Amino acid sequence: MMRATEYVLSERPFVVRRTVRWGDCDPAGVVYTGRFTDYLLGAVGLFTDHLAGGGGRLGAAHGVGTPCKAMRFEFIGTLWPDDVIDIACSVQAIRTRSFDLRCVARRPDGSPVFDAIFSPICVRLDERVGTPIPDSLRAVLAGWLQPPSPASSASSASSASPAFP
Repeated sequence: MMRATEYVLSERPFVVRRTVRWGDCDPAGVVYTGRFTDYLLGAVGLFTDHLAGGGGRLGAAHGVGTPCKAMRFEFIGTLWPDDVIDIACSVQAIRTRSFDLRCVARRPDGSPVFDAIFSPICVRLDERVGTPIPDSLRAVLAGWLQPPSPASSASSASSASPAFP
């Protein structure tokens, strides 16, 4: 029997559980750095599908495209075959045309593995140019917006990336 390597563990908070496969690892048995992007994109896909009501792509549900404008990673821990991580997803920021989805991965014991930001930008479907976030999408995102904690505000201020319009 094949077990799932990725599935939704909880919907509120939204958490994706991921099991590391042997094929994700180098010959020494450590997860390739590039696989962390796969883990992030898998969690973001499940989260945005949930935000879209389970009906597919989030942007399309609101009449816009939402390609990735930026990604940021902080690698904190290594992973080995059969390790399990829980990736908690939330909305960190909402701007005029773009927004940030924050995904924090921890082992089930709570030890951190990575902290990542995925930043989509809204584009018109007819011309593929930036457009303001539709009010309906903004309302959905606002329902998942996590207020910054004092500790994360201080650390992100020191390593802040440029704000997106």
